[in-house]
Amino acid sequence: MTKSKRPDELLPTRRSLLSRLKNWEDNKSWQEFFDTYWSLIYGVAIKSGLTDAEAQDVVQETIISAAKHIKNFKYDASKSFKAWLLNMTRWRITDQLRKRLPVRPSSRPRGEETTRTKTIERIPSPTGYDLDAKWDAEWRAHIQETALQRIRNRVNPKHYQIFDAYVIKEWPVEKVTAILHVTEHQVYKVKSRVAALLKKELAQLEKGAL
Repeated sequence: MTKSKRPDELLPTRRSLLSRLKNWEDNKSWQEFFDTYWSLIYGVAIKSGLTDAEAQDVVQETIISAAKHIKNFKYDASKSFKAWLLNMTRWRITDQLRKRLPVRPSSRPRGEETTRTKTIERIPSPTGYDLDAKWDAEWRAHIQETALQRIRNRVNPKHYQIFDAYVIKEWPVEKVTAILHVTEHQVYKVKSRVAALLKKELAQLEKGAL
């Protein structure tokens, strides 16, 4: 599958998409799923201490694993798809960490090897990284990027430029007025209006997240 970073593709998974994914031959839906989540999975893998190559493997293996198990996924308000995908990703990251361990010949019974494997699976990231916290942070970032893109397409381009400079880039108001040739009153007025739109958009996206 090819990678894409179009912001409108960073939407929370809809139930309709989950339903379509249960058809393995629906290549369009699976491409949509990949486009939506590859960067999230990759970013979390990288910040778990993996290399670029390892992180790319995690992306591919997580998508494959999701394809194998998606038919068993049933929507439940108490068990979100977000958490389900996190577990898939966590296992694949663990697999990559396990591959780093030296392979040593062993004559131990199979039962002991199984126990050893379970122990290895509990090995934390070498960076002491909080995977759950990062997953939530990346998820929120995806939703915010989508909300901003939607707003950018709806408001006056000049107004979005002001909002981006003052709120997103955190320029001091003096710099905004000097570079964009607007008054402080205009800056504050635009900030208030666009921030309200952003808050509303984020609430709608969060509500639709699975």
